[in-house]
Amino acid sequence: MLKLDKWIDNKIVQNLFIWFFLFLILIITIQGESKALTSIFIILLLAPAIYLNNLFILPFLKKKSLIFFFLFVANTLLFTVISVLLIKTVTNQELELKMFINFIGIMFLALIFASSIKIARDSFIRRQQGQIAELKLLKAQLNPHFLFNTLNNLYGLSVIKSDKLPGLMLKLSDLLRYSLYETKETFSPLEKEIVYLENYIALEKIRLEDKVTINFTKEGEFYSHKIAPMLLIVFVENAFKHLAILKDEKSNVTIHIKKENGKLNFKCSNSSELTSIRDKELEKGKNGIGLNNAIKRLKIMYPEKHKLNIYNNTNKFTVELILEL
Repeated sequence: MLKLDKWIDNKIVQNLFIWFFLFLILIITIQGESKALTSIFIILLLAPAIYLNNLFILPFLKKKSLIFFFLFVANTLLFTVISVLLIKTVTNQELELKMFINFIGIMFLALIFASSIKIARDSFIRRQQGQIAELKLLKAQLNPHFLFNTLNNLYGLSVIKSDKLPGLMLKLSDLLRYSLYETKETFSPLEKEIVYLENYIALEKIRLEDKVTINFTKEGEFYSHKIAPMLLIVFVENAFKHLAILKDEKSNVTIHIKKENGKLNFKCSNSSELTSIRDKELEKGKNGIGLNNAIKRLKIMYPEKHKLNIYNNTNKFTVELILEL
């Protein structure tokens, strides 16, 4: 998290900012001398009622609305009376009904405004926490899903005692090191994500040998940018998982990544044979756990900042993704 984000999320900083904003408004609107002193005095009169309302009275709004209404009115009247008496003591003015009516209006508006900010902030935090929890769940599903597929491949090679097994084990070690230690943050360096893709593709080249043509190209400068970790790998892994072995020609997987004008253009395609069963699954969105999770993560982490297109032609399955970095 950036330092600016930490400052913005700090409750003390938020409260100080709001009070400072109110202080500026009072200085502009108050007529007469000692504007700053009068503004501070008004804030000191409003603050106890506002914090009592937000901390102890507002929670009753959803649970027991009648109790909330009674406490809200009582709080408004109590601190209005206290404030008017303090003003009388400090200024030596006589008590007037007009003074009481004016200040009860100020107190009521201040409490309504403070309650609205509190409700909006709590609602935002709840939604944010829900999104964070969902992202953690999706990432927890993603890593075992990838590991399960890779271990299946390793098991198949161990059965036939393939010489490719040691090389695959080393690549898998690098992949797991990244997925375990480099993906704890919400975003990770883009260059590390691309190195992860390269390791995975190298692993698949060892496994598939000359059965498949694998093309991986990249353009642009990837440093100083970040991306949601384990996002692009889902589409690449999906390409190899659903790769069709063609009879008349060599199967292929093509991956191209380009960074341009603050956007990341990613395209991944693989040979595919469209069957009636697969066609129905695509129509229903049953593209596997990994692909569905990637789509959910994009909606949460890049709302209105991504464009995802998935094409399934007769002999090719293609994913095109554009991300605003």
